[in-house]
Amino acid sequence: MPEGHSVHRIARQFDRNFVGKVLSASSPQGRFAEGAAVLDGREAVSVQAVGKQMFLETEGDVWLRVHLGLYGAWDFAGEILVDPTIASSNGRMGQTNQRGTVLDEPILDDAGENSLASIGAPRRTRVHVRMSEQTKGLADEGAEWPPPVVGQVRLRLMTDITAADLRGPTACVLQTPEEMLATIAKLGPDPLVGDPVENEERFVRAVTKKSTPIALLLMDQSVVSGIGNVYRAEMLFRQRLNPHTPGRDVPEDVARALWHDWVRLLAVGVETGQMMTMDGLTGDDYRAAMANRDDRHWVYHRAGLPCRVCGTEIALEEIGARKLYWCPRCQA
Repeated sequence: MPEGHSVHRIARQFDRNFVGKVLSASSPQGRFAEGAAVLDGREAVSVQAVGKQMFLETEGDVWLRVHLGLYGAWDFAGEILVDPTIASSNGRMGQTNQRGTVLDEPILDDAGENSLASIGAPRRTRVHVRMSEQTKGLADEGAEWPPPVVGQVRLRLMTDITAADLRGPTACVLQTPEEMLATIAKLGPDPLVGDPVENEERFVRAVTKKSTPIALLLMDQSVVSGIGNVYRAEMLFRQRLNPHTPGRDVPEDVARALWHDWVRLLAVGVETGQMMTMDGLTGDDYRAAMANRDDRHWVYHRAGLPCRVCGTEIALEEIGARKLYWCPRCQA
């Protein structure tokens, strides 16, 4: 499932390429035809991401709420701001992009997480998204416009130079301002939205008053927004915290450390497009980690392999119907 960094990156693309422009909206699949008819011809006013959900405001106080869920994704085409992560995913945004990003530019800094220097500033180019493995990739300026509809597109939003196709979302609905605010009110704090101090206090209060295991609390979107399976496993390992520890037994300083780590990791993820959870990588090591999941995580997807710190076999179990990866020794 797309985690919070992906949705914030999508919102950033909408802000740069759609806000302030009149939308042409359609539902090629037909399942959102009424909603598309309402959006068609309205100007995009603002956009924001909160956790795993995106809210696009259009004139007339009409809000589009999109929750990608397990299978949703946006495909962008036309003139969009492209960085290496977007280029390597062929314009698709929403999946965790675990296939990685190949960085052709040299690493310019010593801090791998400083992605703006590492991956270079976004550039404006023309991208044409093709679904076929044989034909996908960057196209020239003469590519067909508008791009042909491929597959089951729930919603297509277009300006005169940019298109965004939404496929497979869990939720794609129109809301009034009151409904939008009510939805956000049910979500836990997001480090990139609202007051930083209040966000931290909300998180610490929510965690330390519950008997639920911390591994489940971190995935509860009413406790904290945006964390999914990858960030959950990595954050718990980085704090050397047993995933089965009840929230009320997590020391307050550890709860605060978890929050501060989420603030940092989310910012890195938004800028790089990858869930980079290993610190201090530079040069070839950083380039390899950006390109390959196996080189950028401590425990996620490493079941049966030795822990990078102590050598103990990484454990895999199910909790809350999701896979949990952890080190039984480091996180004892």
